[in-house]
Amino acid sequence: MNFLEINITEITTLILAFIFSCILTIFFYKLFPRLGGNLYTTIRGGTPRAIGLAPFIVLVIFYPPPGQYLIGIIGIFAFFDDLLGRKRFKKLPFELGQLLRGIGMLLVMVVGYFIFGPVSIIIALMIQPLNISDMQPGTASSTIIIMSSIISILLYLTTGNPYSLSLILLAACIGYAPLDYKGKIMMGEVGNHSFGVGLGIVYTLLGISMANLYNWGSENVFLVVLTLLIITSFLIAFLRRSNLKKFLETNLNITNPTYGDLIMDVLTGGGLGDLLRRFTLGKREIVIKNRFLIFLGFRRLFFNPQSNIRNI
Repeated sequence: MNFLEINITEITTLILAFIFSCILTIFFYKLFPRLGGNLYTTIRGGTPRAIGLAPFIVLVIFYPPPGQYLIGIIGIFAFFDDLLGRKRFKKLPFELGQLLRGIGMLLVMVVGYFIFGPVSIIIALMIQPLNISDMQPGTASSTIIIMSSIISILLYLTTGNPYSLSLILLAACIGYAPLDYKGKIMMGEVGNHSFGVGLGIVYTLLGISMANLYNWGSENVFLVVLTLLIITSFLIAFLRRSNLKKFLETNLNITNPTYGDLIMDVLTGGGLGDLLRRFTLGKREIVIKNRFLIFLGFRRLFFNPQSNIRNI
């Protein structure tokens, strides 16, 4: 099939996804500053956040089942996270938003298991790197545009069909991205979580296509998606390299961070990663001195915000 042989319905779907994403992004950009609260932050002189609600709505509308269900699940829980901000339970060591995010990820794994099998774990874990990418203007958008473009080409080469769900991701992101690149809006949890699961789904579809083409078993689908998660993390670490290096040196006191430290921050940084370290390490800090482990980024992996000891 020729790449230009996308039918009118498919072209219309992509155009509508792009237009709706544009319109909704501008609408929420104007609305959220008026609503205030956690939907408007003082960062960069005042920036509406959770504008990723726009592409989330677009993906829920235009993504067909069953992927639509997984994006809907995580997007709803993530939006509540955006609304609640950093509120905590009085006697519990985590934020309410972290709890909601964790429940959403768990539901994606459980519901996704009955659709895609064990690879649903990786689909849910795609949320982590996309969440870290959203901490710098344009990085999340660039990641989605680059990876969805690559997957669109690979799906075409493996299936012969020029139309794929990755093109819907691409259209929704391009419609949202201009204000993000200018630093005027923030995607928020609802946006980066939804795009993370959306990428995980198209990675899985590519893995299934490759398995069908080469007569692979289901375990190879898992490995394909895991490999794509790692590649995505490498890309985010590269796009954020300057800011991440400054963050690790200034905030975590990790001197001369390696590229491995940057990747580990993308894979394990943020609130959920620190919460897991708190539960597993307590107040202990594992000091990394082995040069090879330092190269791999183990100083960031085992950084414990509860400890007074620092890996330098």
